Amino acid sequence: MTTPELYNIYLQNPSIQTDTRKLKQGDIFFALKGPNFNGNLFAAKALEAGAAYAVIDEVQDTKNERMILVPDTLQALQDLASYHRDQFKIPFIAITGSNGKTTTKELVSAVLAAHFKTYTTQGNLNNHIGVPLTILSIHKDAEMAVIEMGANHQKEIAGYCVYTKPTHGIITNCGKAHLEGFGGIEGVRKGKGELFDYIKAHNGAIFMYDDYDYLHTMSNGITQKQIYGTQNGTVTGQVKNSEPFLEVSITKGLEKKVISTQLVGDYNLPNVLCAIAIGKHFGVPEEKITTTIEQYTPSNSRSQMLEQGSNHIILDAYNANPTSMRAAIENFAKFPSTEKVLMLGGMMELGKESIQEHQQIVELIHQHAWKQVVLVGGDFAQVQHPYIYFPDATTAGKWYQEQAFQNTYFLIKGSRSMQMEKIIV
Repeated sequence: MTTPELYNIYLQNPSIQTDTRKLKQGDIFFALKGPNFNGNLFAAKALEAGAAYAVIDEVQDTKNERMILVPDTLQALQDLASYHRDQFKIPFIAITGSNGKTTTKELVSAVLAAHFKTYTTQGNLNNHIGVPLTILSIHKDAEMAVIEMGANHQKEIAGYCVYTKPTHGIITNCGKAHLEGFGGIEGVRKGKGELFDYIKAHNGAIFMYDDYDYLHTMSNGITQKQIYGTQNGTVTGQVKNSEPFLEVSITKGLEKKVISTQLVGDYNLPNVLCAIAIGKHFGVPEEKITTTIEQYTPSNSRSQMLEQGSNHIILDAYNANPTSMRAAIENFAKFPSTEKVLMLGGMMELGKESIQEHQQIVELIHQHAWKQVVLVGGDFAQVQHPYIYFPDATTAGKWYQEQAFQNTYFLIKGSRSMQMEKIIV
């Protein structure tokens, strides 16, 4: 079956699902395969559960005219997304980076949605499956699309661009994330820079944080640039306060001079300025921009400020790498309270540099005063430190419950696989 033929079926059933547990009546089920699963084995069950069609790449014993055989299911999904993308003449804004891309995506899409019909990546669907699913969730009434792109190796972002075809691009930053896959910080910049490479080749536009010199180098040859930063740009601003929530002093670009957010951490300054710059560029009224940013509340364990009794908890357990871990610790150290507890989980995908990076985090912890420090799992087990250590979050959680803390601030952060949120459950 050709992609145009499959697209005609999609138009009649414009809802795609790859997980039979989440199927709704009338969905098209794409039977994807991975190292530990084979969706083809669930195709018949998907049809029984109400799927309109099942797209498969392995012949099934059960013959059914609603099973569509293709050479490669994943490729068919991506080709379908590309074909659907071609039906739109609206801005497609792609966002990538080592840190802050999801928060930036949430802020940008919220600001645009205040004035335009906007579709965006849901949750963390930012990989080779999530990106095409996001594109295929965009309806005809769309006026804006905001697509988050995650990557842990080179050529990945370039692959996403083939079917996303972004008109605008943002690289939030390039830090020490996924070093194992990228092969070091230069590899990170090359991999993330694939977005700018596409934008340059297709005469697109970028939004760029002026303060990072390496972004200037990476953006060489791109003629359409909207700059934002602390000193230079169409929008400029600085941190006024970050204890506990970020307040931004706007020095250029908005009539309102202070934006009070519900974001934890001064490291969110570039994310806020980016959302303002994009809103201004596309003509979102200033009142909508400021109100939206001030009302945005983070979720999904991304720098959430939680209260448990008299305790305040910064839960930042969605992900961690040396750059984001260092920023979170340094921000937490500024809090005026003396009753501060660090509970940090191991950082993953750092390759041969992992032990060294964990040791450097320990050395950073030494530089500040804490009520307690608890390190959990990963390569924290391989470095020298004087702190409390637990092999996993469940064990750390039992310790936490036994302490009966009162009037204490906590920073709980770690890589997703560490599941640090279990500490406070």
